[in-house]
Amino acid sequence: MPYSGDTTLSAEQLWSLRPACREMESKVSEGGLNVTLTIRLLMHGKEVGSIIGKKGETVKKMREESGARINISEGNCPERIVTITGPTDAIFKAFAMIAYKFEEDIINSMSNSTATSKPPVTLRLVVPASQCGSLIGKGGSKIKEIRESTGAQVQVAGDMLPNSTERAVTISGTPDAIIQCVKQICVVMLESPPKGATIPYRPKPASTPVIFAGGQAYTIQGQYAIPHPDQLTKLHQLAMQQTPFTPLGQTTPAFPGLDASPPASTHELTIPNDLIGCIIGRQGTKINEIRQMSGAQIKIANATEGSSERQITITGTPANISLAQYLINARLTSEVTGMGAL
Repeated sequence: MPYSGDTTLSAEQLWSLRPACREMESKVSEGGLNVTLTIRLLMHGKEVGSIIGKKGETVKKMREESGARINISEGNCPERIVTITGPTDAIFKAFAMIAYKFEEDIINSMSNSTATSKPPVTLRLVVPASQCGSLIGKGGSKIKEIRESTGAQVQVAGDMLPNSTERAVTISGTPDAIIQCVKQICVVMLESPPKGATIPYRPKPASTPVIFAGGQAYTIQGQYAIPHPDQLTKLHQLAMQQTPFTPLGQTTPAFPGLDASPPASTHELTIPNDLIGCIIGRQGTKINEIRQMSGAQIKIANATEGSSERQITITGTPANISLAQYLINARLTSEVTGMGAL
């Protein structure tokens, strides 16, 4: 975890940071230590969308109320890095707001499901591997102490994240347990700064999917399928045009899996009523776009009384169905996270 500030803290100052004391947060601020920390979080796209909020309103509020700098890595990646920098009290406020926001999301998602037990809030920190030994402690003593005193579950990944010298530390529990756990982890980070240079983990952009439909390759760019006229397309078209080789004496193809026209299949999914509008679009423009781009037949069932969901039936080849599903999910993600408005 990158760290800046005065690393030569006295025993008294370090003790004042220990979260075992209930008044830790006030002691940190009143102690005048002015220690600045940088903590990195690894989040999935949906989690990032929740933190950003519609038109960036949620993250703006978190920045203003916590006083911490909150930056979100850019790029078309399935994972993003959220960097929180500031004095310790600002860091804890920002973490509290994130933890409570995630709990709110869990509660909202449960109102539409049959689940009876509430899953815990989960955050993933990205920590330099050189600090993980201190976090685990001799024979696992430190991590056991943190678990027992906070009630949070803490797991340190055994392997480093790809192309980096950092490891993921997963924290699960109630928001209050997570906040106490983060405070204790900060103390360990202050007591044991990173050794040597840290190569930070940078999530790789999502590899652009190439989907074949009707003998043509398409790459997905945002919410659109763009024809992809490269060697892959030529090879695919060649394969589609070739008659499977039939050895003498055989009347069935030697490679029955290579079929120029795979049989049509059907896939069904349900969408909440309040989101169906973003799939249909004004006067059906969006659903017609998805039909045209995917080559699939898409039928949306009429609303039924007492049901909060609508059924969508997609018919076509597996490639058509995959592309239609992707485009529908892209529309939903854009609507739910407000990312399209940013």
